[in-house]
Amino acid sequence: MATSTPLWSPRYWPSWLAVGLIRGLGLLPFPLLWLLGMGLGRLAGRLARERRAVARINLGLCLPEASPGEREALISRHFGYLGVAALTQGLVWGASRQRLARLVRIHHRDYFDQARAQGRNLILLVPHFVGLELGGAAFTALVHPGMYMYQRIRDPVIDRQMRASRVRFGALSIERQDDLKGLVREMRRGIPFFYLPDQDAGRQRGIFAPFCGIPAATVPTLGRFAKLADALVLPLYAAYRPWGRGLDLIFGSPLTEFPSDDPARDTAIMNGVIEAQVHAMPAQYFWVHRRFKTRPPGEPPLYPLSRRRARRGD
Repeated sequence: MATSTPLWSPRYWPSWLAVGLIRGLGLLPFPLLWLLGMGLGRLAGRLARERRAVARINLGLCLPEASPGEREALISRHFGYLGVAALTQGLVWGASRQRLARLVRIHHRDYFDQARAQGRNLILLVPHFVGLELGGAAFTALVHPGMYMYQRIRDPVIDRQMRASRVRFGALSIERQDDLKGLVREMRRGIPFFYLPDQDAGRQRGIFAPFCGIPAATVPTLGRFAKLADALVLPLYAAYRPWGRGLDLIFGSPLTEFPSDDPARDTAIMNGVIEAQVHAMPAQYFWVHRRFKTRPPGEPPLYPLSRRRARRGD
């Protein structure tokens, strides 16, 4: 990120301190990081009332069969896993290939290896579970260098660290503003592309596709990318194991009869695949995101205004 202020300026000393602290935490034993993260995350969840309210609404929409007590317990565990993800960021930034191999178990890798043996181009469908960052580092270190879209972070020190950590095992970084022809060209050269699909896309970029039975604004480009690159779509999930025993990196079966000529159908299929995994590991999905913020015309909002937006009069 271009900046007129040198990175070693006192202005950025707090950022350098944060980077050093996070990297230092990454040296701790994983079970200790898990315990600390669980405790701090649950505590933070008690204090983060607005985000807790968002998670409560999301779980009510997506897991209506669960009792209110069960959903509250899920929210508490979810904030614990968010704490684990925060404290293990230092592993993402600095763990060696050997340490990642000790911590991460790879499941159903044969789906990936068979596709590679057949010469298939690959898109990895990577939903927002809390182990996403560590799972991405493990994939590039232990399976194959991949490619991802990157959005610059305003803080240039943190941005520099994030970019360096993500490419240290040979991954490629594509700016969101870059020419997408280059992304497709790299996929055709055999570089697997990490596709992160499940954030609210807004009204201009997204179409409404069902997610847990609720219309969700979703970017409808997975099918388009798959068609342009003649690529097979392979789901990939990251899941923390209990009590600091490591991380599971799980390949799902390839999407069949995909893509089609109907973007709405393809987007609905993608959301359905993610939804199935959400029900398989609900505590680790990213519930604090306002997934259903954008509503179909005429539909009322599902989330209350945040304090900041309420002060602005939005």
